Amino acid sequence: MRPLLLVLFSFLLATAPTAAQSQLAAALSDSGSSVPTGSAPAAAPLVYHTAEEMPGFPGGDAAFAKFLRAKINYPAAALNHGASGKVHVSFVVDEQGHILDPKVVKGLGYGLDEEALRLVRIMPWWNPGRIGGQPVKVAYTLPIVFRALE
Repeated sequence: MRPLLLVLFSFLLATAPTAAQSQLAAALSDSGSSVPTGSAPAAAPLVYHTAEEMPGFPGGDAAFAKFLRAKINYPAAALNHGASGKVHVSFVVDEQGHILDPKVVKGLGYGLDEEALRLVRIMPWWNPGRIGGQPVKVAYTLPIVFRALE
């Protein structure tokens, strides 16, 4: 009998930025450097940790669940050891919705970390985060829950 596989997910929901977060974002975007204009060095693009509109999977939670059901390959080592739990993957969603630099920040082993990274790498482009209606780069952490049911 083949075990029933269940993969759950949850997005880390962010509330609307508070006044303190807005002030911090404004302070971060103002470099305050005294380099004369015209000779300013190329600055690294700003990556936000929260946005007025957070990035999201195209189609929302239901589409994300459908994507996971269709693409998941539960590792045999995880099944053999009865391993289950959350793998936290962090990445940046850029202004076009591309997923950049995914990495496991909290893993489980038994091949589940690699499977979570594979799933993130093959996801379609996301809807980008926005501040003031403009798309921005936003850091995001996605917990992917693996659970094998016998």
